[in-house]
Amino acid sequence: MSYRLGVDVGGTFTDLLLVNEKSGQTWKAKVSSTPADQSIGVLHGIERVCGLAGIQPSDIRDVMHGTTVATNTVLTATGARVGLVTTKGYRQVLQIARSFVPGGLGGWVIYNKSLPMAPLSLTIEADERVGTKGDVVDALNEDKLRTDLVALGTKGIEALTVSLINSFANDTHEKRIRAIAAEVLPGIPVSLSSEVVPEMQEYERTVTTVANSYVRPRVQRYVANLRDKLASKAKDVNLHILRSDGGLASSQSAADYPVNLLMSGPAGGVSGALWVAVQAGFPNLLTVDVGGTSTDVALIMNGEPRLRRETSVGDVTVRASSVDIRTVGAGGGSIAHVPDLTGALRVGPQSAGADPGPAAYGKGGTEPTVTDANVVLGYMPAMQKLGGDMELKRDLSQEAVKKVADKLGMGVKDAALGIYNIVNENMIGALRLVSVEQGHDPRDYALIAFGGAGPLHANALSRLLGSWPSIIPPGPGVLCALGDATTAVRDESSRTFIRKFAETSKKDIIKELKALSAHAAKTLAAEKVPAKDLQFGYQVDVRYHGQGLRLTVNVDLKRLEKEGLDAISKPFDEEHTRLFTFALPLEHEFVSLRAVVHGKGVNITRQKSAMGKSDPSAAAVGKQKVFMEGRDYTAIVYDRAKLKAGARVAGPAIVMEMDSTSVILPKHTGLVDAYANILIYPDSHAAVKGKGAAKAAPAKAKAKPAAKPKVKASPVKAKAKPKAAAKGKTKAAAKRAR
Repeated sequence: MSYRLGVDVGGTFTDLLLVNEKSGQTWKAKVSSTPADQSIGVLHGIERVCGLAGIQPSDIRDVMHGTTVATNTVLTATGARVGLVTTKGYRQVLQIARSFVPGGLGGWVIYNKSLPMAPLSLTIEADERVGTKGDVVDALNEDKLRTDLVALGTKGIEALTVSLINSFANDTHEKRIRAIAAEVLPGIPVSLSSEVVPEMQEYERTVTTVANSYVRPRVQRYVANLRDKLASKAKDVNLHILRSDGGLASSQSAADYPVNLLMSGPAGGVSGALWVAVQAGFPNLLTVDVGGTSTDVALIMNGEPRLRRETSVGDVTVRASSVDIRTVGAGGGSIAHVPDLTGALRVGPQSAGADPGPAAYGKGGTEPTVTDANVVLGYMPAMQKLGGDMELKRDLSQEAVKKVADKLGMGVKDAALGIYNIVNENMIGALRLVSVEQGHDPRDYALIAFGGAGPLHANALSRLLGSWPSIIPPGPGVLCALGDATTAVRDESSRTFIRKFAETSKKDIIKELKALSAHAAKTLAAEKVPAKDLQFGYQVDVRYHGQGLRLTVNVDLKRLEKEGLDAISKPFDEEHTRLFTFALPLEHEFVSLRAVVHGKGVNITRQKSAMGKSDPSAAAVGKQKVFMEGRDYTAIVYDRAKLKAGARVAGPAIVMEMDSTSVILPKHTGLVDAYANILIYPDSHAAVKGKGAAKAAPAKAKAKPAAKPKVKASPVKAKAKPKAAAKGKTKAAAKRAR
């Protein structure tokens, strides 16, 4: 009997989900992360989850791992010392960059541009030139290059990047430089732009390849260390690392091309949320993953997460496919403070992390965090142990939050509620980036919250956005690990293809796309993915002729065969209109083509919850004093494991489980559906007025994103019964609508 393990390493906790591949049965575990060496925390978690399942680590066949090693390396600027080889005349490519300053019109006043990952002092020029069509204009001067590489080696470089002009059309010179570097700089890893991102635009290609070199040594050490430690526990285990686009890469591919891992951790959460919510009947979702350090949000439309061709970490943007995830420094460990200059309460982005962590953890932390605020507010009951064994120190949370309260001149509970409300607003800002600012009305989407702290904030976030229901999946704290465990091996292949639509044909495009898919399929064949399990997807980057901007369009080969190039131009015009409110009467032009190939994910049998009574009192385990909406309440505390399908949990209520805690606010009700999801709605919503959770599930199933925000519409909607939904406005929502 074989088992598959999903592992997600966060800033505070490491989450694990073990799957019996034959029966689909799952076990979950949560342990503290070990920032000094993340592999130690992973091994601790493996021991715990195997103990729960009653198996040996050697029974595990596959480990699927989401990691933040590459991300944190960029954020903390602790990557390798990178040397760069460019074509003669292009030495300043990273310094020239793109003329873009983040922020408003006055952003340039305060913008401090970070230094390139490959400094000018470590950049040399290769005397060579390749034309745009791949013809060799000037041959490579190998003698000069060899001398320059030797000199570069004396400056202590730890990785080397080769990015020559037009190498996407002919990579001969780049490969020759790698061969020479292997002779004169043995042991130094070399990244070629023609392999990392074989596309036009020299700056994007160079910065992406340099980023790959920057994180490569650290990722290689981490992957090798983890692989060795896993092998000591389970000899024949296969290690895969989650890519930024939600697919899996082999451990070797991850080590060689770590630039594809910059959103590895958050991508697992989106995959897990999609798997849970679509089965429950909600294909349109806003996902909220609240961890100890940050909150990651994304949008899923019609059962597909939105992907983008760029990945941004801090102020570094690289050309690598990723799920469109936005991150804000707002998590359970975010520190609240009152600057002397303004006297206004601020939360984050600084975090207490795993060590020392929030004051409530009793590990030496003294700063007030969001977790401490939740403890003071009573949202994390005294009877609960975090992760199953960590007892929270409530007195230490009181002391920590009192620092903020004293500075603000208010009570401790009021200060805690202020921290809670501000961090919610920070999360709303991120959610607006993936919804409103991209032409999507959040009221047409359900909101699914996960991560250890997500369910504590879900109800409040849905109330602010009008996104109903708030979905709390079973095991929300380990949902990222579920996404890691259920996803499949994936790879892509792309090429630049500059052609006006009038200069090519559907036959040419189909031929090129199939050739790219065959190339990408070789990677999966090497991973022993059966040919019958391969699934193919195709994309093209298109623009109006003469335009700098380009948009990605998904291509259906059958539709392309039937409708011709209109099958691409029409979706492009529609997307352009949705984003910018207009389309142009200009000729369309291809920029690049891409094929994506992925295997088949593991099939986990999702067990339905036993049907029970609507009265949840049998699951009640006590009461808890809570502070909500500026006043004291007594909330009923429930054990989630005892809640049955059909239960209606009226707020104020607290629902406990091993890996998370869910908060249901006053005048809201949580409906438990057939899959044990808790669906939270306002009491005035049609779903609550109906006959139970079973009736609530299809409410959003047919929801479609609005092209423009419906300013006068109620934020509380139920597609099945628009009249009933119109009556379901809360006072706060009605005020916002006006």
